[in-house]
Amino acid sequence: MQMADLGDVRLHYRIDGPEEGAPLVLANALGTDFRLWDKLMPHLPANLRVLRYDMRGHGLSDCPEPPFSMGALVRDAERLMDRTGFRDAIFVGLSLGGMVAQGLCAKRHDLVRAAVLSNTAAKIGTRQIWDKRIAEVEAGGVEAIADAVLERWFTPRFRTTNEFRGWRNMLIRTPKSGYMGCAAAIAGTDFMTPTSGLRLPLLGIAASEDGSTPADLVRETTDLVPGSQFALIRSAGHLPFIEKPGEYARVLVDFLNSQGHI
Repeated sequence: MQMADLGDVRLHYRIDGPEEGAPLVLANALGTDFRLWDKLMPHLPANLRVLRYDMRGHGLSDCPEPPFSMGALVRDAERLMDRTGFRDAIFVGLSLGGMVAQGLCAKRHDLVRAAVLSNTAAKIGTRQIWDKRIAEVEAGGVEAIADAVLERWFTPRFRTTNEFRGWRNMLIRTPKSGYMGCAAAIAGTDFMTPTSGLRLPLLGIAASEDGSTPADLVRETTDLVPGSQFALIRSAGHLPFIEKPGEYARVLVDFLNSQGHI
């Protein structure tokens, strides 16, 4: 187990791949921990050095008192990359992780050479929607919203599988204060202006059955950055590499190759 003491928070993280490998950072969604990427990892090239971490309030990382700010989540990623020596990396962020990616790209050009914004947007939902969800979690825990969230995350077919139960368990075992804290960060974030100012290689990935960040929303954010690329994974929901890991990996690896990163 690897824990990074960043002063105000300790983050649980994992590094895979050779020390001289090309740096890749994976940042996950609200209500998940870094095991989210387990199905994708075997499909990635062996010459990548991959950093995954549990955001504050998730997994084995510390859970400060909510609410959290998006600035704090971006600073966590920044400090962890500095601590572990991940510079000139490609940063892949899913959903909440994609918002962190946008903030980090605007702040630390030395850390991120290219970004992948997966199933995310510059602004996700409204403050009213998030305030309602936070109130529901405060009253009944994450399980109170789990069924509605999972309908947006996965296709009906996947929700009939045995594997689905594990993802439901991951979601409902998220500490409610951690979920509420990160939900507050999303509620208060609108990156339309800073993201439109980014000038770095960027790939947006969407999924056709995503009920949280529909493909048109992902494309709208991707199009804010001149020269960006966009890919659509069909027959998958909000976490497309769970349902289509091979296809997702091909899209990601093609982008890495196009940047000369591997």
